[in-house]
Amino acid sequence: MTVTAMPKNDGEQDKEERAKKPFLKRRSVIAVLIVVLLLGAGAYFVLKPSSGASKPEPGAVDPLDSIQINLAGGHYLRLGIALQLRKGAASDLDGSKALDAAINLFSGQSMGELDQGQPRNSLKAKLGQQLSSLYDGDVMGVYFTEFVTQ
Repeated sequence: MTVTAMPKNDGEQDKEERAKKPFLKRRSVIAVLIVVLLLGAGAYFVLKPSSGASKPEPGAVDPLDSIQINLAGGHYLRLGIALQLRKGAASDLDGSKALDAAINLFSGQSMGELDQGQPRNSLKAKLGQQLSSLYDGDVMGVYFTEFVTQ
């Protein structure tokens, strides 16, 4: 009968395999951390707001002709406005959209609301927002050049 060589099982082979496993686990953890850090850095540079996108600079102020608007109770408002344009906007904007928005906003308001500062300022801010969207961002703000109620 022939005896074949039996593999050594004295524990040395088990010790080598156990010694390699923690090393491989540490390598894979380090590799995963590096990948996560690279993905995070890439996302930061892609998604951060660019520093070049600053607030638009103000340009010319375009005054419009004064108009009379009917208020509640038989009163009226004489309103003059000027449009603060952004730098680079066309200086010959058609003011009819702005005047129409002002008429729609102020028509039917009571004199009591318009004589108080806070309601008048909130209507002015609302008009400014409407004009900014009507003129595709070319209008940055609105100024009252005349505001007379009777």
